[in-house]
Amino acid sequence: MQVQQTREFGTPDVFEAAEVALPEPGPGQIRVRQIASSVNPVDTKLRAAGPAIAPALPAVLGCDVAGEVDAVGDNVRRFVPGDAVYGCAAGLVGRGGAYGEYVVVDAELMAAKPANLGWRETAALPLVTITAWEALVDRARVVPGDHVLIHGGTGGVGHIAIQIAKAQGARVATTVSSADKAAIARRCGADETIHYREESVEDYVERLTGGRGFDVVFDATGGSDLAKSFAAVRVNGQVVTIVSQYSADLTPMHTKSLTLHAVFMLTAMLHGVNPAHHAEILTKAGGLVAAGQLMPLLDERRFNLGDVGAAHAHLEAGAALGKIVIDIADEARNA
Repeated sequence: MQVQQTREFGTPDVFEAAEVALPEPGPGQIRVRQIASSVNPVDTKLRAAGPAIAPALPAVLGCDVAGEVDAVGDNVRRFVPGDAVYGCAAGLVGRGGAYGEYVVVDAELMAAKPANLGWRETAALPLVTITAWEALVDRARVVPGDHVLIHGGTGGVGHIAIQIAKAQGARVATTVSSADKAAIARRCGADETIHYREESVEDYVERLTGGRGFDVVFDATGGSDLAKSFAAVRVNGQVVTIVSQYSADLTPMHTKSLTLHAVFMLTAMLHGVNPAHHAEILTKAGGLVAAGQLMPLLDERRFNLGDVGAAHAHLEAGAALGKIVIDIADEARNA
């Protein structure tokens, strides 16, 4: 089969085409004929730095899987060849990556593809949807009436988080950097938008909450937004972050009696902690898709399997608006 692999970690031009043996599924695994995948920030970080969680070199990267079951291993009961599936199940240490024509994955991480969603949209969903779900539903337990602030509402995770929070019955505010992005955030369901370059935290907290603060703040961007999150949340409120690999002053947590959640959705794959829950999340997400409550935003640029390096460069340049999809098979390339 054809793959895009790297023999060293570094810049996006490290990817090269290669032909490798077709992998065989082991017990509890399925082989998926890949139709599409996507590019996430974690994929670029694995390619650039090769941390301990990266596959061994030569490495095939790519976490998001979307395709048809081609073969099943022993003890697999949920899927049969021909089933359309999706999941975040590849591209880490000890696992093949999704940037290839086939990939072997653990069946328990996978869910049935949403019937009314195209392959390109399906490939865009797994990692970002699981991340947003774990943050807002599993950790913060957002309920109807909660006032939720999402930093980075047009990002890959952020635009999905808006939709999940709305599906939970929340009132949603989000930060944006332009009028165009504010319009996109509102199309995703945001009730309120904040031009963070033009309005201070104190001002928008006063304007939108009467100075009380938000019930839940979701930091999907990192950096200084964690401090802004502490400033924006109410007393006894909750902050969830997905980017916390830096030092931060936690004093405001103490003075406001806050709860801080750190979410890294790859933990289930890395440590084997309740991986089946990811399939449960994606199954529920499929229900939201069917109900018209969830739809990914796709970047307008198109990339094929041979363009993985260019797709990574596009994401790292900050030029993408929406998820970057890799079209692998004809079902995606011709969509």
